[in-house]
Amino acid sequence: MGEKIISKVIGTLTEDDSLSDWWIGGKIEIPFFDQQKVGVSFTDYDREHDETFLAEADDALQHFLALTSADRKAVTHLVYKNCLDFLELAEPDEADDDLRAITEENEIWKFVQPTEIYVTRRLYEQEDLYVQVACACDWDQEHGLQLVFRQGKKLTRVSGQDGHLTEADAYGKPDSEDYLLSQF
Repeated sequence: MGEKIISKVIGTLTEDDSLSDWWIGGKIEIPFFDQQKVGVSFTDYDREHDETFLAEADDALQHFLALTSADRKAVTHLVYKNCLDFLELAEPDEADDDLRAITEENEIWKFVQPTEIYVTRRLYEQEDLYVQVACACDWDQEHGLQLVFRQGKKLTRVSGQDGHLTEADAYGKPDSEDYLLSQF
């Protein structure tokens, strides 16, 4: 088993045996998802070179854990749009009939299942901490869905799970041209 670190928010995290900068924690209740329990990991954390990561990660997690189902409702339109955009590009499939039958945007959450939370530092531009919520979703079984919150405070990206924390990073554009990020 790997080394251990202590988060004031989630307790003990254990270093992944195969990835020295990944720290695996236990599952915690997430108010944003009506208290569903989701595992939390710290990623890209090198204790020798990033002395502030642990404190910043705890701060970001505290902000994220303060978000409630009301905050989820406020971003529903973005998740619903992600689904509609995907369905518009996909070949019609009977498996998507329930998604296409949605009459109220808020129904989209029945098709989203949070699977893991990653707290990581952005490596480009402003090297801030982000809380990345990886989800399975019924419309894109291959790439899923990710909800990314800068400093755990505000949603700054809704997309498939592509390894990027921001649209700016994903598409090589300035932060000012990233619609959600620029509103932070």
